[in-house]
Amino acid sequence: MPQGDYIQQHRKRHGYRLDHFERERKRIAREPHKRSQHAQTVLGGKAKRYARQRFAEKAQMKKTLKMHEESSSRRKVDDEVHEGAIPSYLLDREQTTRAKIISNSIKQKRKEKAGKWEVPLPKVRPVAEDEMFRVIRSGKRKTKQWKRMITKVTFVGPSFTRKPPKYERFIRPSGLRFTKAHVTHPELKCTFNLEIIGVKKNPNGPMYSSLGVITKGTIIEVNVSELGLVTPAGKVVWGKYAQVTNNPENDGCINAVLLV
Repeated sequence: MPQGDYIQQHRKRHGYRLDHFERERKRIAREPHKRSQHAQTVLGGKAKRYARQRFAEKAQMKKTLKMHEESSSRRKVDDEVHEGAIPSYLLDREQTTRAKIISNSIKQKRKEKAGKWEVPLPKVRPVAEDEMFRVIRSGKRKTKQWKRMITKVTFVGPSFTRKPPKYERFIRPSGLRFTKAHVTHPELKCTFNLEIIGVKKNPNGPMYSSLGVITKGTIIEVNVSELGLVTPAGKVVWGKYAQVTNNPENDGCINAVLLV
């Protein structure tokens, strides 16, 4: 049994405490008061950081609520009086606007520019530097320790060539270089073996993103031209982002979910 699952197992066998749901409701009700008290008592730089975090959370909540309140993509235009006669086959046709679709495509572009998405795994376990890199000793007497070997899966482009050993600080083993990923489309419920175009963002930091390291939660760009996806304007979508959902170094393959 995995460590930490004993509570769920006990609940499956024996059920919840009689007052569990009442206690849970009260705990959720106390949460705003606790936050408010913390905001009033915290001081200095910690207070500034907390205020900035709460501001960002509230702004995101307002945006989400606004998106839900928006009307559907098609709506009737106010009746206009047309000059001249209208053909009989146009009399019962309603004119609609595509304002929502245009606004959605603009929002999508803004999200991609800001590097923020609604992702399947919003939080992942941070990977320590000791776990990510292995120290490689170099030099005639193996006393120099400036080289590092990456122990995780990486992606390098087709035109990649290694630097000379004298200048290569980060070594990416060829056995851990991947070029394809198993990407699942959440709406179609189908999995496709697609080529990786690049690593967009690694949650552990920008250095790992630039090195092309792929760990759980990494946003990768995949080639979806063979899926036949099109934009509202009718253009074929070539590259799309996906989030890695497994630990590739353990499984020997990359599993990801397409961000649609």
